[in-house]
Amino acid sequence: MSGEQAVTDFVCRTELEAFPETSRAVVKHIVLAVIGSAMAGASEEGCREVQKYVLESGGKSESSVFFTGAKAPARSAALANGVVCRALDYCDAMAPGLHMGSSIVPVALAMAESIGGCSGRDLLAAIAVGAEVGARFNLSEAEYHGFDPTGVAGVFAATAVACRMRRLPPHQTLHALALAFNRAGGSFQSNVDGSLAVRVIQGWVAESGVLCAELAAIGITGPSNFLEGVYGYRRLFAGDAKDDRFTRELGRDFRLDRTVFKQFPSCGLTQGITQLTVEAVQKHGVGADQMKSIVVRVPPYAHKLVGHPFVIGENPRVNAQFSIQFCVANALLHGSSELNHFTPEAVGREAIMKLASVVEAKADPTLDARGHTAVDLDITTGSGELLSLKLDHPDGFPDSPLSATAHMRRFEDCVRYSKVKNAQVRGQAIAKMIENLEDVADARQLVNLLTTN
Repeated sequence: MSGEQAVTDFVCRTELEAFPETSRAVVKHIVLAVIGSAMAGASEEGCREVQKYVLESGGKSESSVFFTGAKAPARSAALANGVVCRALDYCDAMAPGLHMGSSIVPVALAMAESIGGCSGRDLLAAIAVGAEVGARFNLSEAEYHGFDPTGVAGVFAATAVACRMRRLPPHQTLHALALAFNRAGGSFQSNVDGSLAVRVIQGWVAESGVLCAELAAIGITGPSNFLEGVYGYRRLFAGDAKDDRFTRELGRDFRLDRTVFKQFPSCGLTQGITQLTVEAVQKHGVGADQMKSIVVRVPPYAHKLVGHPFVIGENPRVNAQFSIQFCVANALLHGSSELNHFTPEAVGREAIMKLASVVEAKADPTLDARGHTAVDLDITTGSGELLSLKLDHPDGFPDSPLSATAHMRRFEDCVRYSKVKNAQVRGQAIAKMIENLEDVADARQLVNLLTTN
């Protein structure tokens, strides 16, 4: 069996029962994190504009556009809802920067409506299959070369979900994944420059997943050797790696378990330094008014994405989310990091800008040996006292997973921040439904909680 056939077989034939309890719990956490992020992010910049564009473009009324009370073609709804889910960057992630949930959950929910309903169990199975495919296609920092992992690996995850929801036969599923290969792309420059493209790429991935499945269903073919071919994914994106990483132990070793759930509403590569800074304030009594110098050392890959000087551009929230300088200054000032600290008004405060100017971020190649998320923090106070803190694995990453209580705390933070009508009541109903999603007769019940504003 070729690599392409093995992935196709996994997508078409794997049932929810094949995933261990730990993996099924991760999938539920993904759904909870994504829907919470959508509730909190629905009013963020660009979201309403994309929703308006999608609804004005017309087409079949197949799937709900979150919090509008209106419907659009499934692929268009997936686009708009993907943007909303990624708006606050508080959704699930996977090192070195792959965001899957904010595409695969919108795809699954859009497809649930367009096919006339499905059970909660089938919805979970589709999301689990997609998450595992995306995790399999995920690459290393060096292999991405600055490509956005969401736009590269995430499109396979979204397409796998759409195929599974439609129950496409194997030959059509293979061609859908092959078409998805031709949609892989996107650059981390979008993040560095603080652009709304970060959110739009997430929506494009969701839209592409639905579109590739729809095209394959009507007979459009893609390159059958999209993985192993001379110009396939392995050659173009993975440096022609000779190992069997994409299919090794597929269906037995579940890589979706490596999903990251953030403690703080900013880039995954700022999680460690935010945690250390909060520790400096809460455990060591460091005060924002005591700073003489702050030096942060991170691996070179992290420095390229979040180590640049903090400058407020057109999109202050995105600028702040992807800045070591801001995240350190914010945590020093508040002793925490919360959604309301990243509003445009909060980001531009004079106290934040002053503190950020004291923070120096350095690329340290020696930290690569400690892992993707390693960070060192040196704080020198005005009296000359030095506090040095180190961290390799922030809470929320696979080596230090969040507790069930912490997951619910994240969700509740999103609900409190949300401007969606009846957010508290909806939030309670959503959390309860997700907890028991295997027993839900029709997944459209979950969609109903996300429809009107």
